[in-house]
Amino acid sequence: MMGWTRKILLYRSKKWQPFWDTPWSRLWLFCAAVLFIFSVIGFFDDLMNQGTHPYGVVLIVAAICGLNAVLWIVAMARLPLIVVALLVAFEFYLGRLITEVATWAAYRFHMQPVPPEQGIHFSAWAVLIVTIAAYAFFVSYFRAEGIATGKIRAELDMAHGIQKTLVPPISLRTDLFEVYGLSQPSDKVGGDLVDAVILPGGDIIAYVADIAGHGLPAGILMGMLKTAARTALLDAAGGHPGESLPALLEKLNRVLPDVKEPQMYATLTAFRLNADGSAWYAMAASPPVLHWSPHRDDLALVQDEQYPLGLLPISGFTGQAIELKGGDLLVVATDGILEVCDKREEEFGLSRLEQAIEGHARKPLSELTQAILDKTRAFGKQSDDQTLLVIRRAS
Repeated sequence: MMGWTRKILLYRSKKWQPFWDTPWSRLWLFCAAVLFIFSVIGFFDDLMNQGTHPYGVVLIVAAICGLNAVLWIVAMARLPLIVVALLVAFEFYLGRLITEVATWAAYRFHMQPVPPEQGIHFSAWAVLIVTIAAYAFFVSYFRAEGIATGKIRAELDMAHGIQKTLVPPISLRTDLFEVYGLSQPSDKVGGDLVDAVILPGGDIIAYVADIAGHGLPAGILMGMLKTAARTALLDAAGGHPGESLPALLEKLNRVLPDVKEPQMYATLTAFRLNADGSAWYAMAASPPVLHWSPHRDDLALVQDEQYPLGLLPISGFTGQAIELKGGDLLVVATDGILEVCDKREEEFGLSRLEQAIEGHARKPLSELTQAILDKTRAFGKQSDDQTLLVIRRAS
């Protein structure tokens, strides 16, 4: 029984989502159109009976049929599931209810049968009138929805422009390191972030963040995270280089809870690439980093189990040093790449990402990144934001 309830709820959430979201100021137009179009049943019934029903009875039957259809719309879109179950039971008694109401009204108001010719003309004209009325209300509803959709689309286009400004492709090069990053949202606005900053001394801090979820809420939080990260990195040039990344995670974990919904959080992988060739990394609940080296011509996984950012008021984030030799490659991919599924629901995963890297590891970073994205798209449809950060140590 619980399984059927879950299926009905899922059906309602998918098929009736527009009516969940549409305000009553526009939904009433749709309900009015449904009322008129289903009121035709009452006039059709009169025509099938040679137009002999009293005019008032015909109008009552038409009104009940139309209101019943509207009640289904409202119940499926806005009312608890128990009301839908009651409506199913109500349908078995609807015919009897119509008969009893029509009989009572005819007796109470002394309604008399009408001549067949007049009754047929009345119902035929009524069918024409209510059909035109239904059409007019449908047009008004879709026009109102079109205007609202146009406004939303314009706002999303604007947000998409802001997204491209906040998360442009990253391409930096120093004497010892080359950094390239690219993020492609699944919607107009995404929650993934790739960023890199050159510190005053020539060191680079590059990071990838992934906000849980996607769409506009994740995009807004992503913008806040980038602002907080850039602010935190203003002081990164001072102190021991190995302490800058844990300090960044600590500050972000303190800032995020005050600017997000309780269920939202961020994962993050960050690197510090120093002008002297040394390097550090820090990770917060991120997928493993793939470390490819031409000296051993294979891939190693770099990972560190730490809590995501913004969920718990914890401290004690740590960072680790990582040795990078000439030609070494670091690749960070977000879940949007690793969790792409094919038709058999099999994930792209780390093994296929490794194959894509090994086949293009010596190519320019932009070509390597594009090759990974192409392989991902050929494997399955994008359902989440896809972001890559690639770092190479100069030979």
